This record gives sequence, C-alpha cells and structure tokens, in this order.
Amino acid sequence: MKAIVRVRLKRDVLDPQGDAVKRALDHLGFEGVKGVRVGKLIELELDPALATAPDLEQRLRVMADEMLANTVVEDYEVELVS
Repeated sequence: MKAIVRVRLKRDVLDPQGDAVKRALDHLGFEGVKGVRVGKLIELELDPALATAPDLEQRLRVMADEMLANTVVEDYEVELVS
C-alpha cells in the first residue's frame, strides 16, 4: 500500500520558484501559460499491516503536519492507493 501526500503553497503565499519556471517557459517560447505554482509530491510505501489500522489516515495527517509540510505556508492532501 502507498500513501501520496501532495504539498502546495497556500494561495496567498508568493511562489518565487513558480515565477522562475513561468519566466523560463516564456523564454523558451511556450505561450499561454498564465501562472505556475510549484509544490511537492511525497510517496510513502507503507507496510501492508498498516492498511487495516483504523487510524491510518489520522496518522498520515500527523506525519504531514509535523514533518512533511510547513502548515504555516503550505496546504496538503493525503491519498491512499493500493
């Protein structure tokens, strides 16, 4: 089993990395891109025994809150996949 955590900057937080990617795309001739936001995707390979844990989603949220995301400036979402 795998968990995917997608971390993105909150909407009102400036994204200088996204701005740099946008400028590079413009420079390379890729037209029509109005904006870019850069985030991160974290894949966690989980022990199959965890799949039946009743508090698995809560444990993943605690991981994200305490380690994987900076919740002051980032939002995240957790997805379980088999």
